[in-house]
Amino acid sequence: MPGGAVHFEIFVRRQPDSAWALKAATEDRLTALDTANELVKKGQVAAARVMRETLHPETGEYLSLTILNIGVPERAKKVRAPEPTEPLCISPQDLYTCHARERIGRLFETWLARQEATPFELLHRPDLVEQLEASGVEIQHAIQMIAVPEAHSRGTSIAAMTATFKSLGARAIERLMSDARKGLPTVSPATFAAVANQLVKDPDGAYRLGCAVAASLAPAESWSEKVGLLLDLADGAPEEGSARKLALSVLADPLEEIVGNQQGLDNVVGGSLDLGGRLAAMSRLAAADVVDQLVMANPSVAKVMPQLSARAQRLAKWLNGEAFVSVRAAIGQRILRDLSGQRRLRPSDPVSEIDVIRGLAMALTAASGKLLPLDQVQAAFSARSKMLVTRDFVEVYIGENASVQEEAHALIWLTENIIGGGNKREAGRWLSSLIFSLRFERESRETLRPAPRLAELAKLQRAVARCGLIEESYKPIQAKLGEIGGLVEADSKFIVRTLNATAPALSRLTALLRLACGESGPLGPVADRARAEAMKFARLDETRAELSVAPDQVDTIRDLLRHAALAV
Repeated sequence: MPGGAVHFEIFVRRQPDSAWALKAATEDRLTALDTANELVKKGQVAAARVMRETLHPETGEYLSLTILNIGVPERAKKVRAPEPTEPLCISPQDLYTCHARERIGRLFETWLARQEATPFELLHRPDLVEQLEASGVEIQHAIQMIAVPEAHSRGTSIAAMTATFKSLGARAIERLMSDARKGLPTVSPATFAAVANQLVKDPDGAYRLGCAVAASLAPAESWSEKVGLLLDLADGAPEEGSARKLALSVLADPLEEIVGNQQGLDNVVGGSLDLGGRLAAMSRLAAADVVDQLVMANPSVAKVMPQLSARAQRLAKWLNGEAFVSVRAAIGQRILRDLSGQRRLRPSDPVSEIDVIRGLAMALTAASGKLLPLDQVQAAFSARSKMLVTRDFVEVYIGENASVQEEAHALIWLTENIIGGGNKREAGRWLSSLIFSLRFERESRETLRPAPRLAELAKLQRAVARCGLIEESYKPIQAKLGEIGGLVEADSKFIVRTLNATAPALSRLTALLRLACGESGPLGPVADRARAEAMKFARLDETRAELSVAPDQVDTIRDLLRHAALAV
């Protein structure tokens, strides 16, 4: 939101007695109001408030106005000892922590995107700081954006908090510029180890080595080039000891920020990816050894996993080791956030979206422990599964021109690929409403070829039991499929036509037994009738005579008879 005169901030109280905390900020009024209402409606927070912040052109301060306040009213609180009014960051060095860099990245997101730079580079490169100061109101706007929520949460004035952050920013800039005038170290892959060894005992060694690393990234023209330069330095890092630990920890910071950036990740892996593609690419980056084995063994995983670029493959090799554990962990947490979010993985292709979810589930489950805890993976996929059983998704997924059999197979596939008891039950309700509809019965009976239709009903009947529904959900569906199969057979008199066919007696007996077993027709009325007729037909002299001259068929017929008996 840099440069905007008005923005809207969403504050929430997660519990009735919680303090107000900033949830999000946006320049769009409707987005802010909808977000606040949705958070309260879904029970994610106890209360929400939307503030309209207007920048005063003369004073440079923001004027606040509450435009929405919903949820549980605030309770009278006991008087407690005053909390410290100082912000968490009080010295320039505090700005270099991972949490501070994350906040800086959000405040200067638009400006950093234009420069194709990371917060790490901004904090360590004097040339970038000069560009930021020359841009005008960027710093002032960012300070106001952070000062307002800090002032609210700490019970102090916005003016006082603004002055604190202005002073902090000025001191941080002066420190970097002063060090640049005195002379900062420079590095290349050939000298990186030597410089790290020199700075390992320096109290400001991480900061000074970070300046050298950031300066080496300045010539890069793309995110991918920056990754390549960082990995070149990693190849030249000290072999062991505290110097190696220092060197790799400094390199991990910009790597973590690049892979956490959408444009940066797309540029590294190659090509512009949708959310599903990015999640697959991140999974392959962070757990390449496991995912590559799955790709070779399972076509469904290979189908959704993008091919990594040469630089991405090189990065993946580093992430498989223990050198950049923090980078791997950051990728894992981003995967969880995106997977648990509300955005569609494949907005234009719901069928492919299910394929992506299936492939990701296999990959992340196989990589659990190394990349993410298994319970967190399951929770994320359960949240994602909840989106797949909503009316909006199911109606688009099924389409408008599919036959009832195609819709049934699509719903069974959907049910098979979601997790969570509630989600399974909701998918079962979708499937049940289709199978019990008059349309399904009508289309199933309107056929001139009963044999393929009976086989299709049998296939659906078996698939329903395998898609993860509980017995109370799938048994009625199976029974209805069997009932419809009985109607299809009665309409076409398929069993009578089979008995009266001109085929050999053993062929007719085999056909009847396959119906009785539930192989070529659904279990239920049609299987019961076929079983009864098969038993009578097997006792006929004609059938016994054919069996006596074809002993090789005896075992097959015996197995079918046994299966038919078990299917009762």
